[in-house]
Amino acid sequence: MKQKAKSPPPASGAETLSEHESMFRIITKKFFQNKLAVLGLIILLVIISSAVLAPWLATHDPNAQSLTDRLAPPSADNWLGADHLGRDIYSRILYAGQMSLWVGFAAMLSATTIGVVIGSIAGFFGGWVDAVLMRIVDIIISFPSIFLLITIISVFRPAPSMLIVVFGLLSWTTTARLVRSEFLSFKEREFVLAARTLGLPTRRIIFGHILPNAIGPVIVAATLAIGMFIIAESTLSFLGLGISPPTATWGNMLSDSQDLTIFLTAWYYPFFPGLMIFITVLSFNFVGDGLRDALDPRVMEK
Repeated sequence: MKQKAKSPPPASGAETLSEHESMFRIITKKFFQNKLAVLGLIILLVIISSAVLAPWLATHDPNAQSLTDRLAPPSADNWLGADHLGRDIYSRILYAGQMSLWVGFAAMLSATTIGVVIGSIAGFFGGWVDAVLMRIVDIIISFPSIFLLITIISVFRPAPSMLIVVFGLLSWTTTARLVRSEFLSFKEREFVLAARTLGLPTRRIIFGHILPNAIGPVIVAATLAIGMFIIAESTLSFLGLGISPPTATWGNMLSDSQDLTIFLTAWYYPFFPGLMIFITVLSFNFVGDGLRDALDPRVMEK
């Protein structure tokens, strides 16, 4: 008698875990093949570590003034020079990094959270829900964001928490559109239909099945958004609408130095804060490009 062919055993939890580990290794390998992305990651780790360790790395009190050191050039005592109030630029840059990075990361988290929730709901339910939410997105996008941002900040006190809230409320639309497009693509896939057939709750299908598969582009957009928010905070601070002194940010350090005499006689005063903004934003862009290529399934492993 012929023996019946045995069906393959179902995949075990260990095999599923091994598949995830293999995918993680592939993504990591592709990311580290991008030399610019690796360079950006190293620079960001140095900048973030320096900001966190500012109380131990700073050589002066960032708010301590000295009339004798006003606009002093770089020296053994003031490594990057002193500002117009005699405050050590090196120490202020370290502490300014804390605030600038905090605003960037916190604004990114708020904008990404709002965008993911709204984009997920719009893409999954479709119909009139999608139409209403996307019209709200269109209305927000139709306003000139920079003028709306300046108006809101001018009315309310420009505290860090206010900047984070305003950035989050005005900047979630791109993420929402991105997540919506991913959900429209995934919600008709077999694994989603199977989950619906099993009667799983809608919340579990959205956040447990579809969103993990659509998270790649969201991570890339979030990484690039941090640099955008750092520039936005710096722009507002340069215009005098950002975080008020004596709290140091890279933007208000540039604002304090917007004087022709300072530009001509103390180039180091605006140069180093501007350099930190440039390097940080560029590094985030490098990392974002590396993540985009690593998470893109169309980029085949060589």
